[in-house]
Amino acid sequence: MKDSAAGQELLEREMLANPVSSLQYMLRQLSQTYQFLPQLVVDGVFGERTLEAVMRFQREAGLPVTGTVDQATWNAIRDAWQAQRAKTGYSRATRIFPSEGIEVHEGETKEYLIVPQTMFNILAKQFEGITTCQADGCLGPATADDIRWLQQAAGLPETGCLDTATWDALSHLYEIFVVWDADCVPEFTGGWG
Repeated sequence: MKDSAAGQELLEREMLANPVSSLQYMLRQLSQTYQFLPQLVVDGVFGERTLEAVMRFQREAGLPVTGTVDQATWNAIRDAWQAQRAKTGYSRATRIFPSEGIEVHEGETKEYLIVPQTMFNILAKQFEGITTCQADGCLGPATADDIRWLQQAAGLPETGCLDTATWDALSHLYEIFVVWDADCVPEFTGGWG
């Protein structure tokens, strides 16, 4: 559970680094469960639709309806979002990375490493400390350095080894800063479960 708490701390820090986008992302996700919330576009601009969503959430949560995202409002939205995630599960992380207990060490080659390497390359545009590398499936020195950067940020042991806790932290970071762009695309309604 320590790894889970560290991952939550990283997620919270990263969300606070881009608070409007993070707020919009959480409210957008909550609108799938709570019909009273409007569907937001995650654009980082606190406009009329975002104000409306905040005020509707405040009303339904029994908070003062001010439209201002104070600490109580932020906590209530974040807690509702986390509860929703816990109920729906986080299947993206488990479908891509192998099962619990698997570790990939520096120098090893695994075809599925191409996915986290690509994710790091995309995140490098937004974070100092992440460097781009060839997405070749080999956990070389550059990939190990990116993993250590993430592990340090998440409060995980800095091993340079890709394990489940590190994969989960990378997935959460990627979801917050990259995937929200894709949330505007209509959902795929056929196949795959």
